[in-house]
Amino acid sequence: MTDGQRGEHPAGLRERKKQRTRDALLHAAFDLFITQGYERTTVDEIVDAVEVSQRTFFRYFASKEDTAFAVQEMVESRFLSELRQRPAAEAPFEAMRRAVLCAWNSIGECMEEVVTVDLHVRIYQLIESTPSLLAAHMRRGIDLEEQIARLIADREGLDLATDPRPRVAVAAFCGVMRVAGQLWGQGRDPSLNSLRSLTEVYLDQLGPALADDWRRKAPLDTRDALPS
Repeated sequence: MTDGQRGEHPAGLRERKKQRTRDALLHAAFDLFITQGYERTTVDEIVDAVEVSQRTFFRYFASKEDTAFAVQEMVESRFLSELRQRPAAEAPFEAMRRAVLCAWNSIGECMEEVVTVDLHVRIYQLIESTPSLLAAHMRRGIDLEEQIARLIADREGLDLATDPRPRVAVAAFCGVMRVAGQLWGQGRDPSLNSLRSLTEVYLDQLGPALADDWRRKAPLDTRDALPS
């Protein structure tokens, strides 16, 4: 044992062990989902791959579905945290735009401690192609939009029950995010830089898409922003 290990607090060692167990369960679940399909994978198979009990699995995840969305949950939590910290002077849409770009700037290292970006892409594609996961994805999206709308309403001092603007702005923002994510998942460049660039290009086109007369202005060619 090294001096550093001897000096580490037992609570710190326990937390590191818990994190390693959680990461191992997540990797095992992802590997099984990709090799044999989400529906055919059981919790028993996941815990057997890690050599732990079902009881241990359920300490970290409420269900098999939770493992499929674990990385997405991390990304969404980072975005919400960034949005809460945006300056009050920023307009709502600009605050959301800057929050998501800041989240992608900071989350890469944290994400790669859990899974590779390539594996994240493959799980995203799995979610999009598995009916039960796609339904859960849509349900989660509705819940997330509600959280964001409440944050925006609080920022602006609005009553969400009587003022539709927060929900309208959030619906537009999340719609663009879904399109950018789908295009990224279909491309050949799985990097987070690619996702960030694609997201930025599409968010920046929301205003012109809603306000401009399309027949009088040449369209912006966004093909250079698409993953090759």
